[in-house]
Amino acid sequence: MGPTILLVPGLRDHVPEHWQTHLEKKVANARSVPPLTENKLSLASRIDALDKAVADCPTPPLLVAHSAGVMMVVHWAKLYRRAIHGALLVAPPDLERPMPEGYPTLDSLQSNGWLPIPLKQLPFRSIVCTSTNDPLAAHDRVEGFAARWGSSIVSLGAVGHVNPASGFGEWPGVEELIGLLD
Repeated sequence: MGPTILLVPGLRDHVPEHWQTHLEKKVANARSVPPLTENKLSLASRIDALDKAVADCPTPPLLVAHSAGVMMVVHWAKLYRRAIHGALLVAPPDLERPMPEGYPTLDSLQSNGWLPIPLKQLPFRSIVCTSTNDPLAAHDRVEGFAARWGSSIVSLGAVGHVNPASGFGEWPGVEELIGLLD
């Protein structure tokens, strides 16, 4: 059966057509970090929810994070030393640069604890998946994050932010990437 697959969504939480939602329905041992009902931009609240979800897993989980969920994982790893099987970190955003309209401002990210981005080696195996045309992070910045985190890197090509807006509802390739950490 393998490790529990713990999905860590980004700031938009659970989107019905997102590849993480499809993966959770498809894989028997997958579950998600529950969405927040208040303080949704608070990194501390999100880290607390992630830690509770990790603690509730029967065995060390394999984290599958997307977007700001990646940043939740790297901030969480700085604070906690729970056993983790590995992490697939997909499309990390560059929160230290201004985001497109509709996303939080740098000031709101700063005041909610998201900055600076931790750049220390992660204490578990990890793979960073990057896109060459992600509107939320330049490819070279993501490569730099991966190097500092000690992560392997997989370039997915020009696939946007690896979300429904860029054509990622179901994503058959994600299971193969998860298998690289299993």
